[in-house]
Amino acid sequence: MSDVHLLRRSRLRERCAAHGGAACAVLVTRAANVRYLTGSAVPGAVLLLAPGGRDTLVVPAELAPAGQLVSGERSLQLQAPAAADEDGAVTAAALAARAGADSLAVEEHDLTVARHRALATAAPGLGLTALTCTVEQQRLVKDEEEIAALRIAAEITDHALGELLESILVGRTERHLALELERRLIDHGAEGPAFPTSVATGGHAGLAGHLPTDRRVEEGDFLSVCLGARYRGYRCRIGRTFVIGTAPSDWQIELYELVFAAQRAGREALLPGIPCREVDRVTRQVLDAAGYGDALGPATGHGVGLEIGEDPRLAPGVMSKLDDRVPVTVEPGVHLPGRGGVRLDDTLVVRPSADGGPELLTITTKELLAL
Repeated sequence: MSDVHLLRRSRLRERCAAHGGAACAVLVTRAANVRYLTGSAVPGAVLLLAPGGRDTLVVPAELAPAGQLVSGERSLQLQAPAAADEDGAVTAAALAARAGADSLAVEEHDLTVARHRALATAAPGLGLTALTCTVEQQRLVKDEEEIAALRIAAEITDHALGELLESILVGRTERHLALELERRLIDHGAEGPAFPTSVATGGHAGLAGHLPTDRRVEEGDFLSVCLGARYRGYRCRIGRTFVIGTAPSDWQIELYELVFAAQRAGREALLPGIPCREVDRVTRQVLDAAGYGDALGPATGHGVGLEIGEDPRLAPGVMSKLDDRVPVTVEPGVHLPGRGGVRLDDTLVVRPSADGGPELLTITTKELLAL
């Protein structure tokens, strides 16, 4: 993958040089962006692209000897701050000045005010400019290596969820089930969970982002589960809803079929060139027709990759269009206060119709099961 990372950095350098000139250096501080451009997940690392093609990864002094870099990455120099307590970004700014840079493009959306001031103090001759979200835009369309990592993350997640469904659930707490799911993710090869696992039962079911409590699973409950694995940094998301113990009641079947129809409409709309807001519209329209339009929240889904909440957002006000090879979630839900509800989340990759349309990565059944 070292050639891939070198190519990514070269593309970023070209884009920045086109706006800031050949003497513009680039400082990348956001952890996901550093990993995308170097393959390194060293905590606290920052990346400097200096004039003349010099790329330096500045890592905390105590981690520098570990050299957690991509094997064969000869074009990437490893540097530690001169002082153990010095911010790596400050070290990088000083290196940029010594390399002859006249400006430094920084990720202002990632820097605190204090850190921004420290950079200006460390290299007063450098003009600080905004890199904005250039790296995030570059990350939007995934290559096949990235999609392969997402597929494995989805397989791990499906395995973990499938095993849980075979166990006894009645009487166990939401918190216990969430911890077991996260353990199973790691057992199957995940680096860890992609985000905090949500398990919601009874009146909690269907709530977006519900934090597990000590409520115990009871007969007749809806049980909503939302989880995802992190594999080689890449993250996926799956959400499913089940009924506990007995056959589902009529209202549970009706609500489930409604959310399922909304989710299917959103999934089928995931084609290159389709406006992001259109995916949200067709999903929301199904719920609107049944009187549950407000239940969907501000967005139908979002991009995934090295972060669980990347662009694009599938929301009403978003003007961008979908591209081929962009992985996204489609995750509608309806919650009825005091009764519970349904959530169905999937991770898919946008593909053209000629290639079979959207590629579904999370394949655990969406049949309404009574467990």
